[in-house]
Amino acid sequence: MPSTLYDKLWNLHEVIQREDGTHLLYIDRHLIHEVTSPQAFEGLKLAGRNLWRTSSNKATVDHNIPTTNRELGIEGITDEVSKLQVTTLDDNCKEHGIEQFDIADERQGIVHVVGPEQGITLPGMTVVCGDSHTSTHGALGTLAMGIGTSEVEHVLATQCLVATKQKNMKIEVKGILPKGVYSKDLTLKVIGNIGTAGATGYAIEYTGEAIESMSIEARMTVCNMAIEAGARAGMVAFDDVTLNYVKGKPYAPSGSEWDQALDLWRNLKSDEGASFDKTIEIHASKLKPQVSWGTSPEMVIDIDSIIPEPKSNSESNALDYMGLKTGMRPQDIKLDQVFIGSCTNSRLEDLRIAAEIVKGSKVNKDLKRAIVVPGSGLVSKAAIEEGLDQVFLEAGFEWRAPGCSMCLGMNPDQLDEGDHCASTSNRNFEGRQGYKGRTHLVSPATAAAAAVAGHFVDVRDIVGS
Repeated sequence: MPSTLYDKLWNLHEVIQREDGTHLLYIDRHLIHEVTSPQAFEGLKLAGRNLWRTSSNKATVDHNIPTTNRELGIEGITDEVSKLQVTTLDDNCKEHGIEQFDIADERQGIVHVVGPEQGITLPGMTVVCGDSHTSTHGALGTLAMGIGTSEVEHVLATQCLVATKQKNMKIEVKGILPKGVYSKDLTLKVIGNIGTAGATGYAIEYTGEAIESMSIEARMTVCNMAIEAGARAGMVAFDDVTLNYVKGKPYAPSGSEWDQALDLWRNLKSDEGASFDKTIEIHASKLKPQVSWGTSPEMVIDIDSIIPEPKSNSESNALDYMGLKTGMRPQDIKLDQVFIGSCTNSRLEDLRIAAEIVKGSKVNKDLKRAIVVPGSGLVSKAAIEEGLDQVFLEAGFEWRAPGCSMCLGMNPDQLDEGDHCASTSNRNFEGRQGYKGRTHLVSPATAAAAAVAGHFVDVRDIVGS
């Protein structure tokens, strides 16, 4: 019987189906950071348990660390709670023998950037992390899911996860994205179309010519925000793009093991005739740059559209919170800050796209701040070698050290009250980037263009010229 990619990955890892209808899945890779792991390790200690398989666990710091004064190391963390979480992760990793990319390691970075770039995430794996955007890793043909702290403890102790089988959703993107429209615009449009609960109870497989033509970095952006549509996981089938990305990575197999892996990986795709519970078609040629206007990723419009009449109390409240009115255009929104970074859009490809937009221009004088935060030390190093840092610095951007930064306001990078920010992150909830901060989700290209103009512009006019 033909199987979907999700069903194949699930069946490869199912240990047992339990009487209550849940399943026990074997977990190949567990990624750890400083925020959701301390209580899990404490639970292990209190129960007298050890790690089931130490080598499956890899750790890095990302959420709480500052992106400035990094030469000071841990002493540069001024918030005592953040410092405690970082030092606790250090201690737990040393005690249990877990490899960690700590604050001084060149490989340190956002967990969802570090895993793929190191080859820690590999096709065919089940991957979990105590972070909701773990779906990012599905771009490499994995079943990747975010988990809670109690589940982090369970995986540490048993190498298994209690999970509920999801239904299958296919999002087929026909045609090729137009110039000036990017993977971030696509994934925002999908969420705008189906809503933040549209994929609840599903695992999404993204297919179609537009997806096949994307780089792994772009696919990661799409899968990253599957969770924002309500999905448990998002994924893309293995192909030669995946192969070329993974080959030669530090933790990827080599020699005969590589050949064996390829035999398995080549089958990581949905069979012809496989049945999906729901299929959604998107026509790439019709897509335009997107800008979110509200306090949920589903509140999003085309760059040449207007803010709609509210259809619910939540939309009315969102307009009030954002200080906007029905009928306004994105171009009417005066910006205070611009943030290029996060696990959604902080990879080298993203920085190249943004740098091309700002090259030879200057950040608008009315902006308080525009910052670029690479997703990892290796992304930063590669960008510096290409001179991208200088492009941003000469334009008036701040070039920061790797971390989650302004995406979630758990570190010093935060918006001031009432600030409007063009952000390449993944969530625009109230206070997400700082107390009463106002977040507009956009692509790196749109964010870069907005930094120069001081307001949103149609980036198609720029790349077209």
